[in-house]
Amino acid sequence: MYRAATRATTSDQRLRSQAAPPPQGRQRLRWYGPGLVWMLSSVGSGSVLFTPRIGSRYGYALAWLALLTAVLMWVMIREVGRYTVATGRTILDGYRDLPGPRDWALWLIFVPQLVAAVVTIAGIAALAGSALMIELPGGQAVYAIGLIVLSCLLVVSGRYSGMEKVTAALSAVLVLAIVATAVRVLPSPGTMAGGLVPQLPSDFDLYFVLPWIGFILAGAAGIMWYSYWVASRGYGGAVTGDGPDARNRSEKRVDPAERERRVHRWLGVMGRAAALGVVGGALIILSFLVLGAELLRPQGIVPEGIDVARDLTGLLGDVWGDWGRWLLLVGIVIALWGTVLANQDGWGRTFADATIMITRLDKDQPAAAGRLLAQVGRRLRLNLTDRETLKNAYAVVVVTALPILVFLLVRQPVDILSVAGVVAAVHTPVLVVLTLLLNRRHLPPELRPNAFTTTAAGFAAVWYGAFAAVYLLNLAGVQLA
Repeated sequence: MYRAATRATTSDQRLRSQAAPPPQGRQRLRWYGPGLVWMLSSVGSGSVLFTPRIGSRYGYALAWLALLTAVLMWVMIREVGRYTVATGRTILDGYRDLPGPRDWALWLIFVPQLVAAVVTIAGIAALAGSALMIELPGGQAVYAIGLIVLSCLLVVSGRYSGMEKVTAALSAVLVLAIVATAVRVLPSPGTMAGGLVPQLPSDFDLYFVLPWIGFILAGAAGIMWYSYWVASRGYGGAVTGDGPDARNRSEKRVDPAERERRVHRWLGVMGRAAALGVVGGALIILSFLVLGAELLRPQGIVPEGIDVARDLTGLLGDVWGDWGRWLLLVGIVIALWGTVLANQDGWGRTFADATIMITRLDKDQPAAAGRLLAQVGRRLRLNLTDRETLKNAYAVVVVTALPILVFLLVRQPVDILSVAGVVAAVHTPVLVVLTLLLNRRHLPPELRPNAFTTTAAGFAAVWYGAFAAVYLLNLAGVQLA
């Protein structure tokens, strides 16, 4: 029998002040949306760009790596979702409760994600631009810059949510086409069997593989954003500070024991939604791996530079004919555009929240940096102490202007996104450790991760940390035997 914790309201523990009744029966199906949205967002650069390259170079030898990483990703996104469901706060808001120097955890999130945001958007736009220039007049720069600017306008104008639905639907069509093609070209179900045995190819290249690992199923940013998706969908109830939503207005405040029981059931719904997203995302990854192994590897083609999109569109063209090539071309562009939209909106909100927290703009007494930000805003005639205005400012400068500059300097999508993938792989263990510390320290005992989940999350941190450490040592010239 489930036993409610009696210390849920002590100073070192967090439990949301109000919990909505959990869904029952078929009603639970409508709460699987965040998992599906997260899955479709993972169709971006990790699947479209890096997975066919892995399949072309190594065949199915690293299929086990993709599946293991997917399982670990489920553990990680479920943990950030756990905190949000239990407390009614985003994971970023929770990080500032960790003991130690003021805001140290926020800075550990903020700075690496600034780098990741700029290079990721620049690389995705470069890839989309190289895809459009295959069949349309004009150069890569016109399409890449146009895509970034158009996405920014949609985010700043508040029309992102409508376009999100359109791009998600079209991305779903791309997913169906990719999976159907993979099934058609796969010689037999047992072809991948050898790749399910953990092993490393003799020509294993960590720098070649690490960006793929970093981007599998949305990477470090996807882990953090899952908390925002869970919050925006109202798992467990409204997020603290946003007021009660329509589901809670008629709810009477219940005692901590009942709230904890409700949260416990919400955690089950959230965990299944996360599992649905991971299973779907893993299927997409494996499908692209099949296409790379069966269509590119026999020809000795490993997509490079601005020829990536041209090589990838040949994947469906070889199987379905000209219409298949067009379908993949349109699908790639839509999927990448949707990823840019999600990135600009998601990172804009994340950076705005981090800035408000670091500068204490959400407190009665802002820090000196907060007062300075307010003064700068007055000079620019912008209210930079407002979360939405600050989000739009980040959208214009950090995830629009700076990515355009990086694109103009580099142009090569593989080179740009390789940097982003490495940053994601290095940053992931940091997110895992911070989240695990937070959940173990601040959640009521009955809502904390159990021993198995703690062990799995710890393994995920070690897993990503080992890859990142070996890579950084090699980068520093230290060769490991």
